[in-house]
Amino acid sequence: MDLELLLDVMGCKTRRNILDLLRDEPRFVSQISRELEIGQKAIIEHLRAMEEAGLLSSNFQKIERGRPRKYYDISHDVEFQIFISQGTIRVKSPGHEFQELQLLEERARLGEDVSSELENLIGDYDEAKKHAEILLKQVDERKRALKIRSLNLPVMFNGEESQDEKP
Repeated sequence: MDLELLLDVMGCKTRRNILDLLRDEPRFVSQISRELEIGQKAIIEHLRAMEEAGLLSSNFQKIERGRPRKYYDISHDVEFQIFISQGTIRVKSPGHEFQELQLLEERARLGEDVSSELENLIGDYDEAKKHAEILLKQVDERKRALKIRSLNLPVMFNGEESQDEKP
């Protein structure tokens, strides 16, 4: 799911109101229009944007008389976090690490050959894993050093004692 598109969609109060209605049960355009007191053409445009963003799915259901109705429903659970601090704005969706993989999976289901892209992605994941392992080792060494310092013992890095003065 494209996070930028998702944020754009969620920035609209009407769209959030539509989602609020759909969390109870699937609805068709005229129901949503009536409940929100917004014209059907506007509702259709909002629904189209939300479906393109992957938030909604739709299906036709037969009714007693007349042509089938198109019902809209929330397609799957979506969660994202926004972190804002001085100098940083970060938007994160749990599982976002696998977003590109999911896109490749969908393209593969449609019959596309994505093998070279998958190989590149695996390489990227391997590099990220190596980097994370190095970072974890550094964090663990810092924790160990702080613990040793709190005990007033000499600190060893890579087999050498640090030059910190002892009390």
